[in-house]
Amino acid sequence: MIEPALRALPGLGPLIISRICSQLSATTLTIAIGWQMYALTHSVSSLGYLGLAQFLPMVPLTFISGHVADRFNRRSVVLICQILEVLSTGTLAAIAAMHCLTPAYVYAFAAFYGTLRSFEMPCQQAFLPAIVPPQLLPRAQALMSSLFMTASIVGPSLGGLLYGLGSVICYSLATLGFALAFLGTLALKLRHKVASKEPVTFASVFAGLGFLNRRRDLLGAISLDLFAVLLGGATAMLPVYADSVLHVGPIGLGFLRAAPALGALFTSAWLSRHPLGGRAGITMFVSVIVFGIATIVFGASHITWISVVALMVLGAADVISVVVRSSLIQLATPDAMRGRVSAVNSLFIGSSNQLGEFESGMLGTAIGPEAAVIAGGVGTILVAATWIRLFPSLWALDRLEDVRPEEL
Repeated sequence: MIEPALRALPGLGPLIISRICSQLSATTLTIAIGWQMYALTHSVSSLGYLGLAQFLPMVPLTFISGHVADRFNRRSVVLICQILEVLSTGTLAAIAAMHCLTPAYVYAFAAFYGTLRSFEMPCQQAFLPAIVPPQLLPRAQALMSSLFMTASIVGPSLGGLLYGLGSVICYSLATLGFALAFLGTLALKLRHKVASKEPVTFASVFAGLGFLNRRRDLLGAISLDLFAVLLGGATAMLPVYADSVLHVGPIGLGFLRAAPALGALFTSAWLSRHPLGGRAGITMFVSVIVFGIATIVFGASHITWISVVALMVLGAADVISVVVRSSLIQLATPDAMRGRVSAVNSLFIGSSNQLGEFESGMLGTAIGPEAAVIAGGVGTILVAATWIRLFPSLWALDRLEDVRPEEL
């Protein structure tokens, strides 16, 4: 699956090891602490609070972490975060082994892990353009997306299996995964200037927002993804569909949950070998519209195989949008600003996923799950049509390889 040209790039191997081990450990851990929390409390609401505990630190820390990513050595910041991930997850394993684990410990761990991810993600997102030449970046981005999706598919299943063997084993192996991620990051050789030494001011901390306001194509790409995922959050309704609409039970739910990731995996693997050519902006808008149509088909379907296919198409369309957006952000953003822009992008992604699930749940309660999913798909299409008029520079975007960073 890895192209020879990409395989030959120095530094890409350690980055792949670092990102895959980190994602496997993160998804394994998410499943495990969810099971742990439910076992401790037998409360469904506690699961929602657990996700909130991981997300809330990102909101106040986004702009601070972005400035840290641009002011200090990004590799060193990630290494510190990964060391703390090893120590905190290892501590969780030790507390579990002593049978002293309480909901308070789990919430505290989730909040601390969310804090670490707030600083780690903006730095990690800036690694790829520091390794890969601009002409290969879209292809490399697609490759990393396919590997990320693979880890996202394997991780939850692995977490459930390992937790069945015991929470201590699960947490211990997640600790090992974070340690391997640390070693991968340690081996990275990056081609970027040492971080900016501009003084810390209110303007410098929030400079990422100012840059996005100047680069309307970037603002359009990030906000389009935010509202598309926010409105089209069909995955939040999957348990309801598996139980009450399709009547496929927990095994069918597993297939439904895997379908979007499988569609994304196949598409990103294809894009890693056959990168997008011209009219990248139009391709992005079309993929969002297809995402909306697939959401509508899923919402209206009462036939399992149609629902699975619709979810696979949904995942495939989503990853095309992700590759265009991610490549555009990395290519158009100067290195000195990349951390702050990546931090804003991370906040938008986290907001769309978390708030999208909340929006789907509230709307589903009000008008019914099927109507809520269909309405979300229609809303996604309307947002795409509106964004074409609001951001003509994004619609006119041609070849990603021709994008150049703006001079600061």
